[in-house]
Amino acid sequence: MSARSGIGYDSHRLVAGRRLVLGGVELESELGLEGHSDADVLTHAVIDALLGAAGLGDIGMHFPDSDERYRDADSIELLSATVALVRAAGYTIVHVDATLALETPKLGAARERIRGRLAKALGVDPAAVNLKATTGEAIGFVGRREGVAALAIASLDG
Repeated sequence: MSARSGIGYDSHRLVAGRRLVLGGVELESELGLEGHSDADVLTHAVIDALLGAAGLGDIGMHFPDSDERYRDADSIELLSATVALVRAAGYTIVHVDATLALETPKLGAARERIRGRLAKALGVDPAAVNLKATTGEAIGFVGRREGVAALAIASLDG
């Protein structure tokens, strides 16, 4: 058995007229994330972390934004497909730790719903999923409320 880890990062622009979906949970917000799929930056970062840990490339290789099959795709479904790829490669998901960088909305009670939704798609106990949030402290695209970013690390055994 060997322990492996991978890092994932994603960011999307905030725009009017789109839903704000983070970790598979729709949050109440005047602005949503622009993207080919549902633009769920958190789930995209987790997908890339898993793929990186398993040595299976990146999200763009498996779910390209040039493919119309993924237009408005539910990123939790993409995560479930990724979990199947990781397991088929002989790995077990041990832990995922993620950080969201956004000004608003505050995660509050949604944090536990997000952890639960990610844990279910990952096939792990919610205790194996950690989620943190931070702001941009009024600097950069996050601080100016132009977008949201997410960073994730996944640990696998295999």
